[in-house]
Amino acid sequence: MPLDMNREVFITCAVTGSGGTQDRSPHVPRSPQQIAESAIAAARAGAAVVHCHVRDPETGAPARDLKLYRELTERIRDAEVDVVLNLTSGMGGDLVFGNPSQPLPLVEGTDMIGAEERVAHIAECLPELCTLDCGTMNFAEKDYVMTNTPGMLEAMGSMMTKLGVKPEIEAFDTGHLWLAKKLVDDGVLESPALVQLCMGVPWGAPDDLNTLMAMVNNVPADWNWSAFALGRHQMPYVAASVLAGGNVRVGLEDNLWLAKGQLATNAQLVEKAVTIIENLGATVIGPDAVRKKLGLVKRVPK
Repeated sequence: MPLDMNREVFITCAVTGSGGTQDRSPHVPRSPQQIAESAIAAARAGAAVVHCHVRDPETGAPARDLKLYRELTERIRDAEVDVVLNLTSGMGGDLVFGNPSQPLPLVEGTDMIGAEERVAHIAECLPELCTLDCGTMNFAEKDYVMTNTPGMLEAMGSMMTKLGVKPEIEAFDTGHLWLAKKLVDDGVLESPALVQLCMGVPWGAPDDLNTLMAMVNNVPADWNWSAFALGRHQMPYVAASVLAGGNVRVGLEDNLWLAKGQLATNAQLVEKAVTIIENLGATVIGPDAVRKKLGLVKRVPK
């Protein structure tokens, strides 16, 4: 297979996520102000896109409060530094079963809501991008299932398309790409689509290079894609993704460490990614170039 690296790379910074990392590092932002400040610092460091969740400002627990999303969006839009905003729509698709001897009723942590509610903050905040987790999978914990049925994805995808917000398809395994292609073929999502290859997330696609290339080879040639891996594999995946022809994602959602024993900030992770990309001979592009490349429009919240 010939080397066909990407020469013009954009970096996405996944700023805070929804995992239980808030008590593992003081750098994981919690409040809308903290998340916005961390996102803006990442943009100054070279990230063209910031991918944001919101958290309870007091506890740091994952949240989906419209007021928190709106405050975050307004703070990022009012900043002096330009950046493409990518909000999650992954919240509200969580099933947690009881123990194996008595899986029902569902237990604490279950959070299942309708498509309209899952997209409500997207309709209000109007980011350029929002994520669409394109499948259901066993997700890390024993009895937790990330739940996104084809019907739910059709409904959410149709809403995003009508809103003029481009979905970033989150593909955690090859079957998710198969479903994404069906959504495009059916006119639910517009082509060319944008895909994030989520590698090494238990229990989806492992992050070995053979599996990465199987995923890459299943992405249609005219689509745009990025890839990331977790923890210590985050920075090796910066190089791997660029060399395979893709773009890059780093950030505290996926990895807390800059080096052994050294907790990172989002800006430091972006700076390290920029160095890797430029040392490979590629150029890091900014938000205007990304909007042009992906056909995005910057808007203010309603």
